[in-house]
Amino acid sequence: MNRNIKYLVGIILFFAQFGFVNAQETDWKSLIESWRTAYNTPGMSVGIVRNGEVIFVDGFGVLEEGKPQKADKNTLYSIASNTKAFISASMATLVKKGKINWDDKVQKYLPYFELYDPCVSEMMTIRDLLCHRSGLGTFSGDVVWYRSNYTAEEVVKRVAELPQEFEFRSGFGYSNVMFLAAGEVIRAVTGKSWAEYVKEEFLLPLDMKRTITSTNDIPSTTNVATPHKPEGDINNPIAWVNWDNMGAAGGIISSADDMVKWMRFQLNNGIIGKDTLFTKAQQMTMWTPHVNFQVSDRARDLFGGRNFNGYGLGWGTSEYNGKQMVSHTGGYDGMYSAVTMLPTEKIGVVVLTNSMDGIGSMLSYEIIDRLLNLPQNDWKSRGVGQDKAHWADRSARIKERTDAHVMGTQPTMDHATISGLYRCPLFGDIRILEDNGILTIDFVNSPKLKARLTHWHYDTYRLDWTEEQAWFEFGTVQIQQDNNGEPIGLLFDVPNDDIFFEEIKAVRVKP
Repeated sequence: MNRNIKYLVGIILFFAQFGFVNAQETDWKSLIESWRTAYNTPGMSVGIVRNGEVIFVDGFGVLEEGKPQKADKNTLYSIASNTKAFISASMATLVKKGKINWDDKVQKYLPYFELYDPCVSEMMTIRDLLCHRSGLGTFSGDVVWYRSNYTAEEVVKRVAELPQEFEFRSGFGYSNVMFLAAGEVIRAVTGKSWAEYVKEEFLLPLDMKRTITSTNDIPSTTNVATPHKPEGDINNPIAWVNWDNMGAAGGIISSADDMVKWMRFQLNNGIIGKDTLFTKAQQMTMWTPHVNFQVSDRARDLFGGRNFNGYGLGWGTSEYNGKQMVSHTGGYDGMYSAVTMLPTEKIGVVVLTNSMDGIGSMLSYEIIDRLLNLPQNDWKSRGVGQDKAHWADRSARIKERTDAHVMGTQPTMDHATISGLYRCPLFGDIRILEDNGILTIDFVNSPKLKARLTHWHYDTYRLDWTEEQAWFEFGTVQIQQDNNGEPIGLLFDVPNDDIFFEEIKAVRVKP
């Protein structure tokens, strides 16, 4: 065996030993379908770009469990919080046009904007809105917009009631409501809604013909995935939920084929054809960490020596095996999305699913490993395990409460006594009603959250939602009373990771 042959054999053995897989040898369809099956995801679409070219885009599974129509590259899904990158990019175009500066004060455009502290309210900038360093806690305030009929402006006007979680600019609190404010800044500057501006600046120039910005547009199109809520081994189809009032934080509905156009544009530093929609300097501003958070030892090992995690403007920022990575995920009622890009390698991966599972990020890592000829981690098993752990934790929190159920108790206040109006400065009005012995609770500005009240124990009632809810199931409300036995307020306990009912501090309004 001559020296060259020995060298080639050595290389082959080395790659085999450490599980390297060449991207050119990858059967993408078989690989991705194996992931879909492992996660029991009804349908999904995936797009991969590299060096400005689309190397793969296709759909898998079905639009709806139990129905035959297949998903494809043009199937529409909610991209949810991947909308945030469109908002930061919109701001970048306004900076390029000289309409705004990143460090303009929010109150310059929204005089009504207020947070927990007058000084913070005055100092808050457009840059601050886009990088989650307002001092609010993660998902704080989502209970205000979720399934409510408040406009975005009305939601923003209520955020002054939210409590401070971190020192201003000293902690990371993922805030959808701050992106609602960003959308209202776009309206104030341009005279157009965020959706109109995004369509004009990006969707039309990039030929993203399938992409829409509201569930109201769904009836006029076809090939739309149905959201699903996993319940054990069953994927339960659920209805689309309108997110128009928080659209600037998560309202875009798109396809894998359109999203690969978005990624190619991003990886080309804001240039489409001969047009520069925003400059490379603005691109780097959006991809520069503005707030950082810890990297665990496990994450450092898992992601190839990752040394930082952060958030830029509309993008998560980190590194993968020593290479710059920008990414974002999105969660919607019954759908998840993931966009992952390695700018220096000109690689982008988008994964859109019609179920609430965590397949997107982990699948993206396997795809990237293959594109870079890196050792293969068992991302699939790790991801499925994490997904099961998430749902097990959710079930455990509910079980903790059901195990604490005290049988045989009676309420100290009757239906007539607790019926009436309760008011929360943050959330608005809540009304408890009795009709022929049936007790209901009406979240007045959130009619899709109506529930029947069933006695649980003492003066606590179980919330039996009249409509299927994606983010939560079990919940209770305690009727609080004063020293004279009169109802004075409501205390909610609805265990979930996203919609915090405990932020509702509703006080009884005297008749």
